[in-house]
Amino acid sequence: MRKLFSTRYSETGIAISMFLIRITFGFLLFLNHGLPKLMKFESMKDSFPDPFNMGNTSSLLLVIFAEVFCTILLVMGLLSRLSSFALVVLFVVAAFIIHKADPISQKESAFLYLSAFSAVLLCGPGKWSIDNLISK
Repeated sequence: MRKLFSTRYSETGIAISMFLIRITFGFLLFLNHGLPKLMKFESMKDSFPDPFNMGNTSSLLLVIFAEVFCTILLVMGLLSRLSSFALVVLFVVAAFIIHKADPISQKESAFLYLSAFSAVLLCGPGKWSIDNLISK
């Protein structure tokens, strides 16, 4: 019971937390957003939002890169900060540019992903990652 009210942190708790954040948010983003975009590329390439006037196809390719390849790297814990940086940029654009006029209920998932990937960017991938094994 004493641990429940403690304000101390443990290295094991942080390692577990970062692992769970990486795995949970990475898999959810990959399965619910990245993979469907990859599978429907042909039908989406001409109508995908283009906030920076790069072209619809280029914008879609960048989003697929982040939502598929960066999440795979993040789940593995490889190049985690670089991958999470790309994902943070993606969700800043999604929340504050693409969905700027939408109600908060439609921005909720973008903010949740943004906060999770920001935590990985700031704290690193944690003890249970390939990045940690490489850095030893």
